Amino acid sequence: MTDEQIKANLLFAADKVGETMSIAMDAKDAKVWFGAQPPDLSVITRSRSSHSGTGSDYVYSYLRTYYRDPSKATGWNNLTFPNVGMPHVLWELQGVRTAKFEDKPDPHNPEKTIHTFAGFEQVKPGLMSPTEYDKAMADITSFLTFMAEPVRNDRVRLGVIVLLFFGVFTIFAWRLNAAYWKDIK
Repeated sequence: MTDEQIKANLLFAADKVGETMSIAMDAKDAKVWFGAQPPDLSVITRSRSSHSGTGSDYVYSYLRTYYRDPSKATGWNNLTFPNVGMPHVLWELQGVRTAKFEDKPDPHNPEKTIHTFAGFEQVKPGLMSPTEYDKAMADITSFLTFMAEPVRNDRVRLGVIVLLFFGVFTIFAWRLNAAYWKDIK
């Protein structure tokens, strides 16, 4: 996105392009309401990046795998982050669904059983269809990824320029080394 598009569509205050996002909820209030401060999902998109995938993949899965669980304090649980303390704030869009689990025999030890996830059962439809909800979660995840590091594209571009400079510098240094040592050999 260009800076003009960001200013027109994403900045609603006197913020500058490239600044990180801050929330209006006080940390003390969050601790009282939820037992702990809710996670900053934009930070998680950066911290969960690894060789196995990006943090965006994790957040996208996290937002899509909530299910109704009356045994939890918030009434919701999550497959990606089991026993999460954050309630499902987008439940009206997704609808209410429950998780189905099956007990299967352990292939390595027939005396044991494994409790495995078998799918979701839609109890009450949401305001969005499953496809619309998935697209909305993809958009939210893209926004969180951008807000986690607004200058990422500039950083990557600068990294390429620095590597090209080092490549050219290495060639000059190699030839200078050859010219310097040619009389000594």
